Amino acid sequence: MYTWEEIERHVNSCTACSLCRTRKHPVMGQGDHKGKLMLVAEAPGGQEDLAGVPFVGPAGKVLDELLASVEIRREDIYITNILKCHPPGNRDPLEEEKEACMPHLKYETYLMKPRIIVCLGRVAAQRLIDPNYRITRQHGTWIERKGCFLTATYHPSALLRDPSKMEDGKRDFRAIKEKLQEV
Repeated sequence: MYTWEEIERHVNSCTACSLCRTRKHPVMGQGDHKGKLMLVAEAPGGQEDLAGVPFVGPAGKVLDELLASVEIRREDIYITNILKCHPPGNRDPLEEEKEACMPHLKYETYLMKPRIIVCLGRVAAQRLIDPNYRITRQHGTWIERKGCFLTATYHPSALLRDPSKMEDGKRDFRAIKEKLQEV
């Protein structure tokens, strides 16, 4: 079994897909390795690629606002992506890219053992919850797998593009906070 340091070393030297040739920095997850809450998005954006840190750009500010609205501190949770490298042009990750990166996410999840996993956006929800997941219809619904609760909400960048969904996002985060207090 791997340690956090070994996973990070592997991510930093990974060449399992072609994204390794275009990335500036791979983006390993960040936060509390022993926390109960893990947020999983699809892939790092351009700003994250430059910084090597998840959610530092405009979407990160929206995420910070959502977390603050329910008094969840970033340092108390773990934030990661399915992909560890930025897809050019912010396109959706290709299936082979997701497959290449899934072992990293599986090890992160295995080591952390979160009680709650929140998928940020459609791509993460379709990969982790259900391939037919419809974010506009199903966001905020919960399932349980092996003692872990999973849900999905809008990706913060979607809320930037369509601020009319922000109230739905805040409602989802209130439910996440309630679930966090239950587990």
